[in-house]
Amino acid sequence: MKERLEELRNEALEKVEKAENIKELQDVRVSYLGKKGPITEVLRGMGKLPAEERPVIGQLANDVRESIARAIEDKQTELEKEALEQRLREETIDVTLPGRPNQVGGPHLLTKLIQEIEDLFIGMGFEVAEGPEVETDYYNFEALNLPKGHPARDMQDSFYITEEILMRTHTSPVQARTMEKHEGKGPVKIICPGKVYRRDTDDATHSHQFTQIEGLFVDKNVRMSDLKGVLNTFAKKMFGEDREIRLRPSFFPFTEPSVEMDISCKICRGEGCSVCKGTGWIEILGAGMVHPNVLRMAGFDPDVYNGFAFGMGPERIAMLKYGIDDIRHFYINDVRFLKQFHQA
Repeated sequence: MKERLEELRNEALEKVEKAENIKELQDVRVSYLGKKGPITEVLRGMGKLPAEERPVIGQLANDVRESIARAIEDKQTELEKEALEQRLREETIDVTLPGRPNQVGGPHLLTKLIQEIEDLFIGMGFEVAEGPEVETDYYNFEALNLPKGHPARDMQDSFYITEEILMRTHTSPVQARTMEKHEGKGPVKIICPGKVYRRDTDDATHSHQFTQIEGLFVDKNVRMSDLKGVLNTFAKKMFGEDREIRLRPSFFPFTEPSVEMDISCKICRGEGCSVCKGTGWIEILGAGMVHPNVLRMAGFDPDVYNGFAFGMGPERIAMLKYGIDDIRHFYINDVRFLKQFHQA
């Protein structure tokens, strides 16, 4: 039995030495040290041995098991080291190669401009108000002094969903809703940025979806000069301290009196050029004193309260500020165009 154990030891050690990978090594472990292995069979036959030989054979069997297990462990360490060295050779990284730069995005030009305008008016005490883009006919038109059949409705060709529900054509409904919430008590001082929708043919200066920012200030003893002061501050902060403004009489159903605001042309500085069509001025927004009917329908007493409102298009402002000649550039998502304004 001693000879058999020594034979198994030599046989197992030889196979351990020849093993070329971890799988072959594990096969040797199972074959010689497993429950069904030959060493276990030898130990099961020890009952047939004389009593004085059993301790000797048992000690030898344990020595054989330990020597095989130790050889397997050493061989496994060697194979794992070789495998690691092989992986390192195959997966070598050339640290001298230039890295791949990450493409960092940024806010869209219109988003940045709207945030800039919001910050400007917040600094003047206005709050930002929002409302639904799917609006009722009442808030979109009637509450703004545009009853059914009013000819001014034709100026805003609308996307109707039903006879009484449509995609809002301006952000003015937010003003009407906000005034209602105040239940006839001022002051109300808000700006309303958001998307609006009109049935229009898309071209260089028109889009069926665009953005607006409207402002409203309702309180006691609000004057046209207050409106002019706010708009003058806006123009100088947005376009430069050297820009001048002028107010021209106009008509809007929800304001009376109404005005259009022009800014002096940046290109010719008022001398006249092709950009301003020789006038020296560029139209920028509409404004006026809130019509008494609008105040009355929102629950305010027009004998006590008055106010002013204004509305502007961020796309037009961006086009004037950055020299963009086509409104469609804002919506076609051409990265080459958008990248120009990451630091704008």
